[in-house]
Formats: sequence, structure tokens, C-alpha cells
Amino acid sequence: MNPVDHPHGGGEGRAPIGRKKPTTPWGYPALGRRSRKRNKYSDNLILRRRNRMREEYLIKFVDVSYQETLMILELMPYRACYPIFKLIYSAAANAKHNMGLNEEYLVIIKATVNEGTTVKKLKPRARGRSYPIKRPTCHITIVLKDISLYEESVVENFISMGQKINPLGFRLGTTQGHHSLWFAQPKNYSKGLQEDQKIRDCIKNYVQKNMRISSGVEGIARIEIQKRIDLIQIIIHMGFPKLLVEGKPRRIEELQMNVQKELNYVNRKLNIAITRITKPYGHPNILAEFIAGQLRNRVSFRKAIKKAIELTEQADTKGIQVQIAGRIDGKEIARVEWIREGRVPLQTIRAKIDYCSYRVRTIYGVLGIKIWIFVGEE
Repeated sequence: MNPVDHPHGGGEGRAPIGRKKPTTPWGYPALGRRSRKRNKYSDNLILRRRNRMREEYLIKFVDVSYQETLMILELMPYRACYPIFKLIYSAAANAKHNMGLNEEYLVIIKATVNEGTTVKKLKPRARGRSYPIKRPTCHITIVLKDISLYEESVVENFISMGQKINPLGFRLGTTQGHHSLWFAQPKNYSKGLQEDQKIRDCIKNYVQKNMRISSGVEGIARIEIQKRIDLIQIIIHMGFPKLLVEGKPRRIEELQMNVQKELNYVNRKLNIAITRITKPYGHPNILAEFIAGQLRNRVSFRKAIKKAIELTEQADTKGIQVQIAGRIDGKEIARVEWIREGRVPLQTIRAKIDYCSYRVRTIYGVLGIKIWIFVGEE
């Protein structure tokens, strides 16, 4: 029998004249998707549309207050509103915490959207039928201004990412003071800095030569220098001053003579005083020297760090973090290892944190030691 004359319909899937959709031999419409060629510009068009849509949302909020913007974004039904809401909220929180600005006076003065990278992901489906997709992204920039501080002039407060900073310099004026106190004209400022460095190097070299201690710990926590017109006062904070003074009580006078010869002081008097630290292993410089001595003797770095942490616990500290970088244990590839015990709040300015970086030369190369010690809050 001809398949066209089949009693249940026909055509073997071929559509008769006047019908556009193909049918099955039983007369039902055939199911299936038509294949289409992929347009290479489609992804770019979609991304541009999304960027345009987000830009349209953001343009509405320029010169609008921060609190009014959040209220509008909460009620808008669009998908792009939630990431914009989070970004504006985060920018205002950073402005309040880092710069001390008042959220009530914050106004959005600039909002831009730029094309970002395209992220390749897998779309999850049932029974493991996931397929790769491309998720376009974009970069949104929000600039806020405090109108209470700058009413006449236009000043932009850019909220930027935080960077690594020395914990001692970050806390100058709050919980940390300067180790050198003197005044100089701008043209003589560099000479004063070099002079301070020579004084510190001379003292450390003298102590290293004349101090007899098996562990190799010099015990110098810090050296404070105060300069006047006719007097230079040097205060050495040491953890073990007896090891330097024992046997030769006139060693301080010898040290003064060495520093005067090194710097050729004629019109200035030099005065050196030594003060003892009650808990030496609560200071990072002394602790770093202890770890360096252990690493020179080929002790495992984990044992050295754990022993140092035990010593700091005896000094009543609230937290410590020790980091060692380089060819640890003689490995060919350099790496970074760190151990933290207790709390070390680096972002809290009122937290008093002592910090030091120390270099130690071993037979495998140079290792870097960094120590953060959380003493307490003020």
C-alpha cells in the first residue's frame, strides 16, 4: 500500500500541501526543534543590552541621596537591582568606617558600568546533563560625596580596596609612637635618617660581638633615639641586659666611644642608657631572633614556631601570628608557611599590635620571618 493512502493518515512525516508543520503517519503534529545557526554577535548584543539596562538604572540615582537610593532599589523588581543595592550599601559602609563620614549626607555623584570578563560555567541539569554556558559580567563603579563637608567645591570620595600596610605605621598617634624624635630642615632630613641607621647598626654589631649567649639572641627589642641641639639620647630596650654588662661594667662607656668614632661627633654629647624589658619573649624582635637561631641549627620550622608560641603565652599575650617564607627545610621550591594562635585583629586601630620582619641566612638561602603579636586594646 502506498504510505500516502494509509488509513491512519500518511505522508511518512511529509507535510501535505497547504500545511506548514510536518505530521506523523498517524496524523499528529511531529515534535522537534528546528536547528538554527548561532550568531557570533548574539553574546555581545546580550551583554550590551544588560550593560545598557544597568546603566539606565544607575543614571536614575545620580545626585540622589544614599538612603533614598536604597529605598528605591528595594522596591524595584529588576534582577540587576540586587547587586547594585549591595554595592552602594558596601560603599557607604566603607565611607562610614574608614573615613568617618555620615551616611545621612552621602550623595551618589557618579555611576558607570563597563564590560567585564566572560565567565565559563556549567549549567546544572538533572541526571548529569549539564552543559557549558557563558555568563557575561560587568564592572560597576559608584562614587559618593559627603555634602556636609564639601558644599561649595566638588570633591569625589573614591572608595578603594584596602592594601597591606605596616601595622606600626598604621597605628602611629594612637597606640604606637615614633622610635626617633628629632627635628631637621628638609635638606638635612636624609642625613638624619642615615645617621639613625648608622647608630642602630653600630649598637647591634657591638652587642653581637661582646654578648656571650648560646642561642644567639641579642635581646634588643628596640632602640629609641632623641636628638637635641647639643645632646643625643639613646635608650636601648633589652630583654637580657645582664649578659652585656656582666664581667665588664664599663661596656656602656666603650659602646659610647664606638658610636662617637663611627659618627665623628665633636660638638654633641652622647648618652646611652639601657632599660630592661620584664617579659622579653612578648616582643617580636627578640622572638624573631630566637626562631632565626633555631632555623640556623636546622631545627624544623614547625617546632621552632610552636616553641616560640609557648614562650609568648608565658608573656600574657592575647594572640600571635608567625610567618616564614623562603626555601623552608631546604626544599627546592620556596613557599610561605604561617601559624596563628589567638586573636590578631590587624584592621582594628585601637588594638595594640607589635610587628617585626627579620631576615635569617641559612645554608639553603635567605628566609624571611614576620611576627605579629596582639598585646591588648586601649
